[in-house]
Amino acid sequence: MRRVGMLLLICICLLTGFPLRCSAAKMEDSELYARSACLLDADSGRVLYAKNGEEKLPMASTTKIMTCIIALEEGRADDLVTVSKLAASQPKVKLGAAQGEQFLLNDLLYALMLDSDNDVAVMVAEHIGQTVEGFAEKMNLKAIEIGCRDTYFISPSGLDAQDEHGVHSTTAADLARIMKYCINDSPQKEMFLEITRMPSYTFWNHTHTQVYNCTNHNAFLGMMDGALSGKTGFTSDAGYCYVGALRFEGRTFIVSVLACGWPNHKGYKWSDVRKLMTYGLENYRYRDIFEYKALQSIPVRNGQYEGMRIGETAMTELTYGTDASVLSCPMLLREEEKVRVEYQIPEALEAPVKDGQQVGKVQYFLEDELIKEYPVFAKRRIDVLDFAWCLEKVEEEYKM
Repeated sequence: MRRVGMLLLICICLLTGFPLRCSAAKMEDSELYARSACLLDADSGRVLYAKNGEEKLPMASTTKIMTCIIALEEGRADDLVTVSKLAASQPKVKLGAAQGEQFLLNDLLYALMLDSDNDVAVMVAEHIGQTVEGFAEKMNLKAIEIGCRDTYFISPSGLDAQDEHGVHSTTAADLARIMKYCINDSPQKEMFLEITRMPSYTFWNHTHTQVYNCTNHNAFLGMMDGALSGKTGFTSDAGYCYVGALRFEGRTFIVSVLACGWPNHKGYKWSDVRKLMTYGLENYRYRDIFEYKALQSIPVRNGQYEGMRIGETAMTELTYGTDASVLSCPMLLREEEKVRVEYQIPEALEAPVKDGQQVGKVQYFLEDELIKEYPVFAKRRIDVLDFAWCLEKVEEEYKM
């Protein structure tokens, strides 16, 4: 009977034109194991989905994406890094290098991101920031620069930590923004991707007396088509954490999950990441939201321009600063999402008006969120209509 019912349903769909496969419903928080999660559009930076996305939580070794990108931007690949007593004393996971041993910075970054070595994180931090505290300050300044207001770094490794200013923590939304910076915005984005995508890496210490091997533990790289980069993490306070990126058919998604289970639930994070990435791929497509609409000329009170006649009203055409026909604004949207366009342009201007002066704007809203804004400029210079101009025009008119 069940099969007959299904066949009848298919026949009805075919006869009525009703789609056999409907788009997926909105993601429900209850579908995820993670306490906090975020799905981010890496191109626009827009949060497409969040579960407790602004909740501050420890993030374990996902911290190391910030450590790596700062080292890439401020260090040099051939910098020689010396293992300090503090670095050598770090807990596992660790490279196990002895105090005084030296390495090239480039080699250490592979150990940092592939094996997630905590001693390497301290080596890198002390080399770039002189001290761990100095490097943490750089991390916090970079977080603010990226737009992460709810992130606080204490350590370069992500080991659980707390000081007088707070807990080493971030939010799922901020962690996704940091990954966006690493893969999309940083001048060292290509090197970051090269390191984090490497399956394995072997290197020597500087004296060539010891060889080291590291293996990429990011299982997501082999899990989905288009998997791009990522970093795992775990501590007793943070639980299992992950941040990763996927690029497929011109779309780039970033997923972050925090507090996604504790032992023996190591696989929860992979389930959540796959679910969120699949949700993004199935539901979000690029649409050009730019509204091609001619901008109307507007009057300029008490204005005059060269060639204007007595009794004529000074007018100026408006422009986006470029030909509107070549403008476009592609945006990742769900099928049912609607964009609202508002034209913030005055009915009239007051002279004087400069050629190219901004006189208004066109704003694009998704619900109540401003997602794009175009400035609108005057296309003509309009001077003040004064007595001298009036006298000149009267003389011309009556040939006095």
